[in-house]
Amino acid sequence: MASTRIVVGLSGGVDSSVAALLLVKQGFEVHGVFMKNWEDSHDSGYCSAADDVEDARLVCETLGIPLHQVNFTADYQARVFNYFLDQYRKGRTPNPDTLCNTEIKFKAFLDHARRLGAERIATGHYARCQLQNGRYSLLKGRDAGKDQSYFLYGLDQAQLASALFPVGELTKREVRERAAAAGLVTHDKKDSTGICFIGERPFREFLSRYLPAQPGPIRAVDGALLGQHAGLMFHTIGQRQGLGIGGRRESSGEPWYVAAKDLERNTLIVAQGRDHPALFHSRLQASQPHWIAGFAPESPLRCQARIRYRQADQPCCLEAIDETGLRVSFDRPQRAITPGQAIVFYRDDECLGGGVIETALA
Repeated sequence: MASTRIVVGLSGGVDSSVAALLLVKQGFEVHGVFMKNWEDSHDSGYCSAADDVEDARLVCETLGIPLHQVNFTADYQARVFNYFLDQYRKGRTPNPDTLCNTEIKFKAFLDHARRLGAERIATGHYARCQLQNGRYSLLKGRDAGKDQSYFLYGLDQAQLASALFPVGELTKREVRERAAAAGLVTHDKKDSTGICFIGERPFREFLSRYLPAQPGPIRAVDGALLGQHAGLMFHTIGQRQGLGIGGRRESSGEPWYVAAKDLERNTLIVAQGRDHPALFHSRLQASQPHWIAGFAPESPLRCQARIRYRQADQPCCLEAIDETGLRVSFDRPQRAITPGQAIVFYRDDECLGGGVIETALA
């Protein structure tokens, strides 16, 4: 076992730090790699890469393992960020974290790790992987509140065969406790949020640097003109904040929520009240289906699905339209089905795969 080299993707956070710690304790030859995937001249005040790489260095120093650094900014731009911008240009709300996993962490990083002589890579994802009957299954992390299998639905058999998720059997509390006991500097570090690798920053200002805003009308579902939006790309289905019509509560006194986007008329359609019927749909259509087993399940299939991260599993029935499309019918209407986001399918703890939401159906 001592001759088996595992390369861990170290983000400078506690989860990947403990992933490395666990592998060292198991006797593997562990190397850490810090990935730089974003460069921006406007990063001042928003990018934590310098702090993160220093934390990764201190973790490696504590564990007695080498740290490598690699720059994947060109790969991220070509494989992830261009898609991200294209989706916003089309009025959709993309989920770059899923594409970042398939294209960067489990492709570009995996290739780099192999050049470093690694047999497998490891990350700090809260997920599990099992080999059953010659095939790899992706399972939810033990910590239901931190499970990240949703973001990993795009992985294939070859990628799972090369991956380890050492913290998948632990809760977040246990991870922090292990980090503290080992004297890791990241033990109480705040979890990162924001866009994958880009981080936390004023989103509207950030997006405006890459896409021209196209202001247009805001209308209620009955057609009444309520105001002006700065650009459809700044809004997502189900959004409440930032509409600029908070004072127009009319008779019900309830706030407004984004119910739809009319791309042809560049119009933002809103509904009053969190439980307005316009925000709920029982069916959706999805594209780009990906199945972790390498083949599609029998159709129709009873299973569970999530249309957003940390949503409770929703009972549903999925049917294949053709090789490139799916139709999903939920047992209960779903709120704020959002084109561009991922829908991920489960059979109890097993993640079967997923696709990209195209449209909500009546």
